[in-house]
Amino acid sequence: MKLYEGMFLLDNQAVRENWSRAKAGVTDILAKYGAKVLTARHWDERKLAYPIKGRTRGTYLLCFFECGSEGVNQMRRDFEIDERVLRYLLVNAAAVPAGELEKSQAEGAADFAAPTPPADERVSAERMVFGEFADRPVVDRSRAAAPANDEAEGEESEVEAPVAGEGV
Repeated sequence: MKLYEGMFLLDNQAVRENWSRAKAGVTDILAKYGAKVLTARHWDERKLAYPIKGRTRGTYLLCFFECGSEGVNQMRRDFEIDERVLRYLLVNAAAVPAGELEKSQAEGAADFAAPTPPADERVSAERMVFGEFADRPVVDRSRAAAPANDEAEGEESEVEAPVAGEGV
Protein backbone atom coordinates (compact mmCIF):
# COMPACT_ATOMS: atom_id res chain seq x y z
CA MET A 1 0.00 0.00 0.00
CA LYS A 2 1.26 3.45 -0.99
CA LEU A 3 0.27 6.86 0.31
CA TYR A 4 -1.46 9.11 -2.23
CA GLU A 5 -2.64 12.69 -2.28
CA GLY A 6 -5.78 13.38 -4.27
CA MET A 7 -7.11 16.79 -5.27
CA PHE A 8 -10.64 16.69 -6.66
CA LEU A 9 -12.38 19.61 -8.35
CA LEU A 10 -16.09 19.19 -7.63
CA ASP A 11 -19.07 20.71 -9.40
CA ASN A 12 -20.40 23.58 -7.27
CA GLN A 13 -23.99 22.57 -8.01
CA ALA A 14 -23.43 19.24 -6.21
CA VAL A 15 -21.62 21.04 -3.37
CA ARG A 16 -24.48 23.54 -2.94
CA GLU A 17 -27.01 20.70 -2.77
CA ASN A 18 -25.12 18.80 -0.07
CA TRP A 19 -21.41 19.02 0.78
CA SER A 20 -21.41 15.74 2.70
CA ARG A 21 -22.96 13.86 -0.23
CA ALA A 22 -20.51 15.39 -2.73
CA LYS A 23 -17.59 14.48 -0.47
CA ALA A 24 -18.98 10.97 0.09
CA GLY A 25 -19.18 10.47 -3.67
CA VAL A 26 -15.39 10.72 -3.85
CA THR A 27 -14.59 8.82 -0.65
CA ASP A 28 -17.00 6.01 -1.64
CA ILE A 29 -15.14 5.53 -4.93
CA LEU A 30 -11.85 5.43 -3.03
CA ALA A 31 -13.22 2.82 -0.60
CA LYS A 32 -14.73 0.79 -3.46
CA TYR A 33 -11.21 0.07 -4.73
CA GLY A 34 -9.68 -0.73 -1.36
CA ALA A 35 -8.32 2.68 -0.38
CA LYS A 36 -8.05 3.62 3.27
CA VAL A 37 -8.97 7.31 3.48
CA LEU A 38 -6.79 9.08 6.06
CA THR A 39 -8.10 12.62 5.50
CA ALA A 40 -10.71 14.21 3.25
CA ARG A 41 -11.59 17.86 3.65
CA HIS A 42 -12.92 20.98 1.97
CA TRP A 43 -9.87 22.80 0.62
CA ASP A 44 -11.24 25.84 -1.22
CA GLU A 45 -13.75 27.19 -3.70
CA ARG A 46 -12.37 29.11 -6.67
CA LYS A 47 -13.10 30.71 -10.00
CA LEU A 48 -11.70 28.50 -12.75
CA ALA A 49 -9.17 29.79 -15.28
CA TYR A 50 -11.37 28.44 -18.09
CA PRO A 51 -14.82 26.82 -18.22
CA ILE A 52 -14.93 23.09 -17.50
CA LYS A 53 -18.13 21.31 -18.52
CA GLY A 54 -19.76 24.74 -18.72
CA ARG A 55 -18.82 25.66 -15.13
CA THR A 56 -16.77 28.70 -14.18
CA ARG A 57 -16.33 27.90 -10.47
CA GLY A 58 -15.44 24.74 -8.56
CA THR A 59 -14.87 23.44 -5.03
CA TYR A 60 -11.72 21.51 -4.19
CA LEU A 61 -11.63 18.41 -1.99
CA LEU A 62 -8.21 17.39 -0.66
CA CYS A 63 -7.70 13.72 0.31
CA PHE A 64 -4.83 11.62 1.58
CA PHE A 65 -5.33 7.88 1.28
CA GLU A 66 -3.46 4.59 1.21
CA CYS A 67 -4.09 2.22 -1.67
CA GLY A 68 -2.45 -0.35 -3.89
CA SER A 69 -1.43 0.81 -7.37
CA GLU A 70 -3.93 -1.55 -9.05
CA GLY A 71 -6.77 0.11 -7.09
CA VAL A 72 -5.65 3.57 -8.22
CA ASN A 73 -5.68 2.50 -11.85
CA GLN A 74 -9.20 1.11 -11.51
CA MET A 75 -10.67 4.11 -9.66
CA ARG A 76 -9.56 6.57 -12.34
CA ARG A 77 -12.35 5.40 -14.65
CA ASP A 78 -15.00 6.03 -11.99
CA PHE A 79 -13.69 9.56 -11.37
CA GLU A 80 -13.74 10.27 -15.10
CA ILE A 81 -17.41 9.30 -15.49
CA ASP A 82 -18.68 10.82 -12.22
CA GLU A 83 -20.50 14.04 -13.14
CA ARG A 84 -19.72 15.63 -9.75
CA VAL A 85 -15.95 15.39 -10.37
CA LEU A 86 -14.86 17.98 -12.94
CA ARG A 87 -11.13 17.18 -12.65
CA TYR A 88 -8.87 15.19 -10.34
CA LEU A 89 -5.18 14.68 -9.69
CA LEU A 90 -3.67 11.70 -7.87
CA VAL A 91 0.00 11.78 -6.87
CA ASN A 92 2.28 9.77 -4.60
CA ALA A 93 2.83 11.42 -1.22
CA ALA A 94 5.73 10.95 1.18
CA ALA A 95 3.65 11.71 4.28
CA VAL A 96 0.48 13.43 5.39
CA PRO A 97 1.44 17.07 6.03
CA ALA A 98 1.48 18.34 9.61
CA GLY A 99 -1.87 19.73 10.65
CA GLU A 100 -3.80 17.99 7.89
CA LEU A 101 -5.33 15.38 10.21
CA GLU A 102 -6.54 18.12 12.58
CA LYS A 103 -8.13 20.10 9.74
CA SER A 104 -9.90 16.99 8.48
CA GLN A 105 -11.14 16.11 11.98
CA ALA A 106 -12.43 19.67 12.49
CA GLU A 107 -14.54 19.20 9.38
CA GLY A 108 -16.06 16.09 10.94
CA ALA A 109 -17.35 18.06 13.95
CA ALA A 110 -21.12 18.36 14.35
CA ASP A 111 -21.04 22.17 14.09
CA PHE A 112 -19.00 22.25 10.85
CA ALA A 113 -20.70 23.78 7.84
CA ALA A 114 -18.91 24.01 4.51
CA PRO A 115 -19.03 27.51 3.04
CA THR A 116 -21.80 27.81 0.48
CA PRO A 117 -20.24 28.49 -2.93
CA PRO A 118 -21.54 31.46 -4.91
CA ALA A 119 -23.88 30.88 -7.82
CA ASP A 120 -22.21 29.32 -10.82
CA GLU A 121 -23.18 30.22 -14.31
CA ARG A 122 -23.12 27.93 -17.29
CA VAL A 123 -21.08 29.15 -20.23
CA SER A 124 -22.91 28.72 -23.50
CA ALA A 125 -21.13 28.15 -26.79
CA GLU A 126 -22.45 31.52 -27.99
CA ARG A 127 -20.85 33.31 -25.03
CA MET A 128 -17.55 31.58 -25.70
CA VAL A 129 -17.52 32.70 -29.34
CA PHE A 130 -19.31 36.05 -29.16
CA GLY A 131 -19.28 36.97 -25.46
CA GLU A 132 -16.60 37.45 -22.84
CA PHE A 133 -14.15 35.04 -24.49
CA ALA A 134 -14.47 36.51 -28.00
CA ASP A 135 -11.61 38.98 -27.57
CA ARG A 136 -9.08 36.19 -27.13
CA PRO A 137 -7.41 35.23 -30.41
CA VAL A 138 -7.77 31.63 -31.46
CA VAL A 139 -5.61 30.17 -34.18
CA ASP A 140 -7.11 27.52 -36.47
CA ARG A 141 -4.54 24.74 -36.27
CA SER A 142 -6.26 22.53 -38.83
CA ARG A 143 -4.28 24.21 -41.65
CA ALA A 144 -0.96 24.04 -39.81
CA ALA A 145 -0.25 20.44 -40.79
CA ALA A 146 -0.84 20.77 -44.52
CA PRO A 147 -0.02 24.16 -46.09
CA ALA A 148 -2.32 25.46 -48.81
CA ASN A 149 -1.05 25.91 -52.38
CA ASP A 150 -0.40 29.63 -51.95
CA GLU A 151 1.63 28.94 -48.80
CA ALA A 152 3.73 26.39 -50.66
CA GLU A 153 4.78 29.11 -53.10
CA GLY A 154 6.32 31.18 -50.32
CA GLU A 155 3.33 33.28 -49.25
CA GLU A 156 2.62 33.01 -45.56
CA SER A 157 -0.88 33.33 -44.21
CA GLU A 158 -2.16 33.10 -40.66
CA VAL A 159 -5.66 31.82 -40.24
CA GLU A 160 -7.56 32.93 -37.18
CA ALA A 161 -11.00 31.56 -36.49
CA PRO A 162 -13.12 31.53 -33.37
CA VAL A 163 -13.16 27.97 -32.09
CA ALA A 164 -15.20 27.36 -28.94
CA GLY A 165 -13.14 26.10 -26.01
CA GLU A 166 -9.71 26.85 -27.39
CA GLY A 167 -7.39 29.71 -26.52
CA VAL A 168 -9.10 30.34 -23.22
